[in-house]
Amino acid sequence: MKMAFYPCNSTVSVQSGNSATVGGVLFSAGLLGNLLALGLLARSGLGSCRPRPQPSVFYVLVCGLTVTDLLGKCLVSPVVLAAYAQNRSLRGLVPAQGHSLCQAFAFIMSFFGLASTLQLLAMALECWLSLGHPFFYQRHITLRRGALVAPAVGTFTLAFCALPFAGFGDFVQYCPGTWCFIQMVSGDDSPKVKGYSVLYSSLMALLVLAIVLCNLGAMRSLYTMHQRLRRHTRCCGLRDRAGPGGRPSEAFPHPLEELDHLLLLALMTVLFTMCTLPLVYRAYYGAFKAAREEPEDLLALRFLSVISIIDPWIFIIFRTSVFRMFFHKIFIRPLLYRNWHNHLCQNNMESSL
Repeated sequence: MKMAFYPCNSTVSVQSGNSATVGGVLFSAGLLGNLLALGLLARSGLGSCRPRPQPSVFYVLVCGLTVTDLLGKCLVSPVVLAAYAQNRSLRGLVPAQGHSLCQAFAFIMSFFGLASTLQLLAMALECWLSLGHPFFYQRHITLRRGALVAPAVGTFTLAFCALPFAGFGDFVQYCPGTWCFIQMVSGDDSPKVKGYSVLYSSLMALLVLAIVLCNLGAMRSLYTMHQRLRRHTRCCGLRDRAGPGGRPSEAFPHPLEELDHLLLLALMTVLFTMCTLPLVYRAYYGAFKAAREEPEDLLALRFLSVISIIDPWIFIIFRTSVFRMFFHKIFIRPLLYRNWHNHLCQNNMESSL
């Protein structure tokens, strides 16, 4: 029955017409981004300040996410590239252990996909609580509890993704023969196969929804802070913000300072949703339509793998002081100066009247 829905499940060579270019680009981008992120984290954690400040909860969470993404890339992508290089499928790379290699590859794929999503949820919760509920955050969110997130996520994900080894669900080889994953098209197989596929995709969908809601809550808190500062500026005027030359002082925290956080959260929400929902859709489509495997399945998996690429760039590199300085110089400072100039012209016109 699997052959009817998965024509590449038993093949020992890579399907013709496919190239390793996309896989190589994804692996290179993910490896470079995560290594750079680890370097930035190590630099911030081993700074020259004495006494050295205690790391934040966000620092601990982002370290766990970066290590998870890097391990996932290093365990999965070299196998795919080796399959393309030898023109052999995962079942054909090690003929005597082809089935075991496919099973292990599928387990690693499902494990790191779910583990990264759970850690992203932990980071979204931390951001939402720190901005929207600061008193609760200061009282209950401690560094020790933050350090327990990675072990807890690993334990839960290990138990959940190992269910196919116990007979609940199954792993199959997908075309072009370079990757294995959860069987998403059930056909007439056991209801356990369909049940695990739907359970995995439903859990991913719930995690995506929770992350989006947390990011929207954090964006709402940032927007409220922005509005308060704008009202405060209008009440007090811009005189206290002007420097000796009549220009707005950059040392004063202007109302647009929160906009970079707001735009960053919006970008994170949109990209994460776009990269995760294709796999959820394909899992539901395969479970209830019983259609043959399609090229969209491989595309959905590649979208899912993009998450581990954009994670380090968004969460770490775009949060560094260099990026903030560039962002404020190009976007925030001109907007601030234009608002200050318009306000000054309006005051001059009112005084002349």
